[in-house]
Amino acid sequence: MILSQGRQYVFIHIPKTGGTALALALEARAMADDMMLGDTPKARNRRRRLKDAQTRGRLWKHSTLADIEGLVPDEELRALFAFTLVRNPWDRAVSYYHWLRGQSFSHPAVDLAQSLEFRDFVQDPQIIAAFRGSPAASYLRHADGAEQCRLYIRLEHFQDDAQPLFAHLGFPLDLPRVNESGRQRDWRPYYDDAAAEAVAAACAQDIGQFEYSFNDFRLSK
Repeated sequence: MILSQGRQYVFIHIPKTGGTALALALEARAMADDMMLGDTPKARNRRRRLKDAQTRGRLWKHSTLADIEGLVPDEELRALFAFTLVRNPWDRAVSYYHWLRGQSFSHPAVDLAQSLEFRDFVQDPQIIAAFRGSPAASYLRHADGAEQCRLYIRLEHFQDDAQPLFAHLGFPLDLPRVNESGRQRDWRPYYDDAAAEAVAAACAQDIGQFEYSFNDFRLSK
């Protein structure tokens, strides 16, 4: 999460969408009073500035808009240019699985990823419920349910989708390549029909809203 009062924006970082790359690009042009939460260099250095902040929810890398209520006055928060990155759900599920397999902290999703093959993982009821319960829009809602998002940027079409952000900032951004794993770039071989249909059902809201399909890889490669 990055909140810039100087540039009048708030970036909400949805997990496994390429948000760390965007955070790095934004912090490279950061203003002195920008508020940052995450594991990028400037975010780590500035984290202590927010240690006494009183907010509605948890302050961390993936804070939602509702979580950060109280960080600035409500009328100011609601006036900011709010944006986020989204990602093809079939690709995102593969990324999430491989990331979980490399973790050592205690969490049910870590246990599932480390004990199940990918196709079984995405069909597990706990994972399906987690996907279904956290569409992109849920990260950009206030506690009263009001959605505030000026721009959803599809990772696969970043330069095209991000033009309104560039206009707001007054300069363009390029995404660095970070956090790459050894997984195949093409997500389709990881799936069989049942696994693909499980993700389609669980992520139907995002798939419909952002016009994704299972074969989008061919379009964005």
